[in-house]
Amino acid sequence: MAKAKTTFVCSECGGTCPKWEGKCPHCGEWNTLTETVAAPAQQHRFAPLAGASPVRNLAEIEARELPRQPSGIPEFDRVLGGGLVTGAVILIGGDPGIGKSTLLLQALVSLSRVTPVLYVTGEESAEQVALRARRLELATDEVKLLAEIRLEAIVAALTEERPRVAVIDSIQTLYSSELSAAPGSVSQVRECAAQLTRLAKQTGTAIVLIGHVTKDGALAGPRVLEHIVDTVLYFEGDTHSSFRLVRAIKNRFGAVNELGVFAMTDRGLRGVSNPSALFLSQHDRNVSGSCVMATQEGTRPLLVEIQALVDGAHVPNPRRLSVGLESTRLAMLLAVLHRHAGVATFDQDVFVNAVGGVKITEPAADLPVLLAIMSSLRDKPLPEGLIAFGEVGLAGEIRPAPRGQERLREAAKLGFRLALVPKANAPRQAIEGLEIWPVDRIDAAIDRLRG
Repeated sequence: MAKAKTTFVCSECGGTCPKWEGKCPHCGEWNTLTETVAAPAQQHRFAPLAGASPVRNLAEIEARELPRQPSGIPEFDRVLGGGLVTGAVILIGGDPGIGKSTLLLQALVSLSRVTPVLYVTGEESAEQVALRARRLELATDEVKLLAEIRLEAIVAALTEERPRVAVIDSIQTLYSSELSAAPGSVSQVRECAAQLTRLAKQTGTAIVLIGHVTKDGALAGPRVLEHIVDTVLYFEGDTHSSFRLVRAIKNRFGAVNELGVFAMTDRGLRGVSNPSALFLSQHDRNVSGSCVMATQEGTRPLLVEIQALVDGAHVPNPRRLSVGLESTRLAMLLAVLHRHAGVATFDQDVFVNAVGGVKITEPAADLPVLLAIMSSLRDKPLPEGLIAFGEVGLAGEIRPAPRGQERLREAAKLGFRLALVPKANAPRQAIEGLEIWPVDRIDAAIDRLRG
């Protein structure tokens, strides 16, 4: 009997190699090549559709908005860009137990009132899904359920039932009988995702795929999985907290980095109408080491409290720790503070945290971080009712942030009275109830706070 031909597939990029190598030659990652049985070429699986598409002039193509189907959960619709698009494929990932299946089951129950839906479960039995729905007190009379992990059976059910929205829980549990690899392997995940995506585009069914994540928080399987789908959503937040954040990492039909905020209750996930209140600590008095930042998440402005703690170092190498912010940027900001403001922290431990478990990646957090560090170092609170935002450059300049007007209006709406902002973000017309302090350098900002 002939020996089965094997190949080595990278779990990060999906690239293949004829033999094992320590470093993937395609993406450069180490120890990511896994041995799989090479499947023979199957011509019928990806046969072209009937009739080839003609070449057309781009100017002759009529552009129109794709119809959207609201899910019935406003915060979920916000992350999607307004609702589910016909034929869209959505990948949603997150830590185990964070609420992926709960949120999608709630969305399917709401959608089932107006359109046919199908829930495909591969990780749980049908009885377990029914128990969850009963615990959440959901009316599941119109929700159809299929407990199956074989791709061909799922495709047949989707073709026969013709649902407008289908949920696959999860893509790592599916397998195709055309391949001999185990479920969850790179080849199976890629094959199943490609087949379901092709079916979604042909039939117009919106398919939501639930994906596992690695210990680093990234979606398990090859990165090519994220390129196949139309939208990639990530659950953020601590599983021990009652709040959940859903962020759009990729969206072909909406804004990227859009954020949805949910609260976990005994009836499932509920949208939070005023998320800024979650990220602001309720101090009974003004404390040092705290600065409120106006950040922009997609199309939504949010106010987040940045906390800093500066303490004398008891070891030769002072520690720099950042939670919820870019840790590699903290050392750079401390160097800028020393060079251009004359404030040294080389003998101090510096800890920075974004309240509420939110992750801030935009550079507009530079100025609030430095103000919080200065406040903690001197043990002197910042002025009450102050918000700040702005990027700090290596030359000590404070650069503008996008959508500064929306940030300031959100701060004024929540009762803040003072804003320390880059000079380029100073509004041309006064904002009622908000005093603007425009600055162009970090030393000028610190001098302004000193009075």
